[in-house]
Amino acid sequence: MVSYIMVTFLIAISLNVSNMPGKNMYILILGLLVLTKIDAQNKQTDQITKEQSELIKEQLEAFPEKAQLAVAIIDNGSVNYYGVLRKQDEVQVVVNRDSVFEIGSITKVFTATLLADFVVNGKVDLDDTINGYLGFTLKDDVQITFKQLATHTSGLPRLPKSLSSPTLDLTNPYKTFDRERLKEDLSVHLKMSSTPGTKSEYSNLGVGLLGFVLGEMEGASYGELVTGKIFDRFQMTHTTTNRSTVKDKLVKGLNDDGEEVSQWDLAILMGAGGVVSTTADLAKFALAQFDEANASLALTRKPHYKATESFSTGLAWGIVKQDADAVWYWHNGGTGGYSASMIIDVENKNGVIVLSNISALGKLTKKVMDLSPELMKTLE
Repeated sequence: MVSYIMVTFLIAISLNVSNMPGKNMYILILGLLVLTKIDAQNKQTDQITKEQSELIKEQLEAFPEKAQLAVAIIDNGSVNYYGVLRKQDEVQVVVNRDSVFEIGSITKVFTATLLADFVVNGKVDLDDTINGYLGFTLKDDVQITFKQLATHTSGLPRLPKSLSSPTLDLTNPYKTFDRERLKEDLSVHLKMSSTPGTKSEYSNLGVGLLGFVLGEMEGASYGELVTGKIFDRFQMTHTTTNRSTVKDKLVKGLNDDGEEVSQWDLAILMGAGGVVSTTADLAKFALAQFDEANASLALTRKPHYKATESFSTGLAWGIVKQDADAVWYWHNGGTGGYSASMIIDVENKNGVIVLSNISALGKLTKKVMDLSPELMKTLE
């Protein structure tokens, strides 16, 4: 279908063509060609296959009313979008590529990218310790490097002690975890899970601490740092740590029963999971990964810790070697009202991004996480 602006342009030409000087006619024809190209590009943005659309719709059928999936599928560098909404007991197709969702731990990839940028620009070395930037001493004078934080080999527990209680209120658990609580947990109550550098154990505390330290080094908040160095650079206009700037586009988070739940405020651990974004913006970041000249992004994808023959850890990225020798760079994310997943295959310029407003604390989150690899297989 020709766009409204195209129709308007054609009418203008038909009404005035007889009186146009040659130069103006040339300009209008050139403009028409540009609009034709734009219109063609717009039409291509939703051309996913029947198999892909059925996979997406099938997952949503088990979800409650108002649940959404926003999907971006990158096929050989070309991005296609698809959105579905559960409404009135039906699965409806919607345009939601610019709808905003909490992305949880996918934020960690941005935090690792900040670190890589610091390394590439000579501000720090991956094997430098963070201790001199903290302003306080870790309990037992434990020494931890930047690389260990970014690869989950720091030996830090998954969460600080004050957030590890089984009775913790998960409505908005990180909200009051400020600088003073971080200092107390690390300098007084810290109980290491393992010796730094010896074992890979996922740690929200570790990557949250990394984001905090990088901000301290620059004299900026994590939000200011990641916006200036990443979101602005890649024109990710609806990606932010400040939800109030995108509240008109923010999709409400739900639990498995379809009840609206609170958004999560990550406070001082923002770098572990505090970003909100869209499939359109994350697709821009994914496409940037295909640029071999971007040294910072390439550094995040380098294997820095080998866990098994088929799985390694980059800077935040999980690196999964597939049976067909393809390599997937993978990260999931989740909060109290959202689940998200992102996979890219740099060599083949493929990728899948899935955002949802379904809680990561329930059982339905597995359907979101399982959808990404299934969609990736359709691109092989």
